[in-house]
Amino acid sequence: MKREKTKKGQAGMRNDNFQTLAIACIILSIALIALTGCGRVEEVNAAPPDSAGTERAIQNKGSDTLVNLALAWAERYREIEPPVSIAVTGGGSGTGIASLINGTVDIANASRTMKDDEIGEAQANGIDPVEITVAIDALAIVVHPDNPVDKLTIDQLADIFTGRITNWQEVGGNNAPIILLSRETNSGTHVYFLEEVVRKGEKENKDIFAPQTLLMPSSVGITSEIQRNPNAIGYDGLGYVTEHEKMIAVAKDNASPYVLPSVETGADGSYPIARGLYMYTAGEPTGAITDYIKWIRGPEGQQIVRELGFVPLPQEQ
Repeated sequence: MKREKTKKGQAGMRNDNFQTLAIACIILSIALIALTGCGRVEEVNAAPPDSAGTERAIQNKGSDTLVNLALAWAERYREIEPPVSIAVTGGGSGTGIASLINGTVDIANASRTMKDDEIGEAQANGIDPVEITVAIDALAIVVHPDNPVDKLTIDQLADIFTGRITNWQEVGGNNAPIILLSRETNSGTHVYFLEEVVRKGEKENKDIFAPQTLLMPSSVGITSEIQRNPNAIGYDGLGYVTEHEKMIAVAKDNASPYVLPSVETGADGSYPIARGLYMYTAGEPTGAITDYIKWIRGPEGQQIVRELGFVPLPQEQ
């Protein structure tokens, strides 16, 4: 009996040891799986080797108008060049340009050109900004689909957004107050609209948006408010216009034709509120950044521009 008990005891100890070993294996497996997962993340985020063989990541930040396009470019380029990592964030053109000036990004996206004081600030930091046009955008004037107004001149738009015109009846619409929507001041689209529409491209013009203008943080905010309010008017990049908004045909002046924004009218210059979309680099781009921007400006990158509703750059034949 004693020997039998000993055998049972030894068997129990073997079972205990086996259970301990099994638990240890499970813990080890979980740890290995976790480590493998971490390794995969690091691989996805691995820095791209440039032509000089140096590994570094591409940090891309700025314009909210460009952010969806920039994300689409980055995702497609990752399929073509799997080792390349491109981190894309928005925040507005001003934020991207400030990051370029501070030396914390490789590429700043902007829906406007850099101002003289921004260029001076960059140069004071030893940075010489290089401007690269990557797409064209027709800036759409949008209202609620029930709004009977179909067309406006630049002068009328300037009067509306400065508050000199406050009722839709003054431009052929209903007897209703005009609700003004704008992007926030950090937006390159806001700056472009202020300079080219509110101030009509006149350098000495100091007009500003009417105080009652509602500043929206994003294109989604503009769309949501237009959809909700039949008396609202706003502006947005052509690529962000939805079926819940009506686009207004715009004329440069009373003697010019009214033109709706589209890829075609933005490309041929007949739509009067079209602008370039830009990437800025600190000095001439090199290595992986050169390759990436060259691909963006090439046929495949520009096809993505068209697919997202923006105007592609003319391609050399």
